Formats: sequence, C-alpha cells, structure tokens
Amino acid sequence: MDNDAVLSLLRSVRDGETAPEEAVLLLKKRPFEDLGYAKIDHHRQLRHGIPEVVYGGGKTAEQITGILGAMRESGYGSVLVTRLDSDKAEAVNAVVPITYYPVPRLGLLGELPAAATDGVIAVAAAGTSDLPVAEEAAITAQSLGNRVERLYDVGVAGLHRLLSKLDVLMDARVVVAVAGMEGALATVIGGLVACPVIAVPASVGYGANFGGLSALLSMLNSCAGNVSVVNIDNGFGAGYLAGIINRIGERRQ
Repeated sequence: MDNDAVLSLLRSVRDGETAPEEAVLLLKKRPFEDLGYAKIDHHRQLRHGIPEVVYGGGKTAEQITGILGAMRESGYGSVLVTRLDSDKAEAVNAVVPITYYPVPRLGLLGELPAAATDGVIAVAAAGTSDLPVAEEAAITAQSLGNRVERLYDVGVAGLHRLLSKLDVLMDARVVVAVAGMEGALATVIGGLVACPVIAVPASVGYGANFGGLSALLSMLNSCAGNVSVVNIDNGFGAGYLAGIINRIGERRQ
C-alpha cells in the first residue's frame, strides 16, 4: 500500500463511503501477507517510498512465482527480482509474465517506470567484464524511477576514455563506479566530481584480486572524500542507494 492508496482510503472515510472501523481493519490487514514460506511487506512502499524487492537467490521458481503473483494481485505496478537465474526466470515467466535481463540476472514484473526525477545517475564500469554488476545497478536505479546514463569500459588503464565523458560525470547528481582489479576507478571519479560516488568492487581480476577483496580494500581506503563503498558485486545496493540520493536532491529543489 503506497501513499496514494492510503490517501484514497482516508478520503473514502471522510466522504462517508467507508466506515472508520473498516478502514482500520484494512490497514491492520495490510502490513504483510503470510504465504507460509515468505511474508510480503506490503507497507514497505508506504514507509520507504519503494516497494519490496525480491531476492531470487536461494528461492525456488515456485516460491518466486507465488510471491510475484501475490504482489501482482495487491496492485503493485512493478516488482524487481534480483539474482534470478535464466532457468528460474523461464519457469516464472510461464506463470507470471516478467521481463528478464540476462546480463545482470534481473527479472521485472510490470514495466520500468518513467523517470520521475530531473537528476541523473551515472553508472560507470571500468571494463566489459564489470557489466553484470553495472547493469544490476543501472536497472535497479531505473526501476525506482531514475534517469540513468551508462558509461562503460572507461577504466583507468585508458584514462582518456573516462575523460571523454567528463561532461556526463559533471552533470550527474550521483555516480556509481564499478571496478574490479585494483578498483581505482572510483577514486579517480571522486577526484573529478562534486557529487557522491558509490563504489562497487567487482569480483573481476587475477588470483591476487581475491574475488574482489583487493578492489574492496582499495575503495575503502580511497583518498577521495566523496566516495562510499558497498559490498562486492552489490550492484543492486549501489543502484538502490543512488536512487534514494537522487530523490532527496529532487525534493530539495
């Protein structure tokens, strides 16, 4: 239940169309829906402004289908499913139609909403191998109603590639920087822009990369004060946080 639904219910009580006792009962019943294997938080959007996101890893296709089906019946406009393997996506789509993005392994019930903000989120990826994480961030941000500009294969090994996109970086309200190897991209961008930079270490690199740990430590030790860091390969978390930052900036205008 989002703000519009609550306001509609309150207006219905005001106009005498719904009894106060009935409205209280509807609100009491709505906080969550117990499916046995999952409890859907229907008030997440009311509290956060963003509906619940389904984590697909570790869930069966049947469980994901049940959750999405219940959310669809409750009137959700769009629902994001993260870490969704292709075989599960095919099984889910046979029952509940979804759009599947194979590179970031994301599923979407409904459609990507139109951008509701003027601010732009720039998602920068050091190399092509970082695209699964970068696309997870980009589509997550888009699913929350944000405008996204993608800057891919702009790693510091060829700094001119990044500098050629300096105008996009300067115009962004927040930047998501995805990099494996030594993870230097986030610090370089942090030194170029005035906005927040959300660094995402990717598990890309050779043996001493330790599955993204070297990039994580480099980003945590960044000398750029506007850089913050999420977990290894956590494109979803970066896109979600960037979307919140972008919306805060919009409200202050």
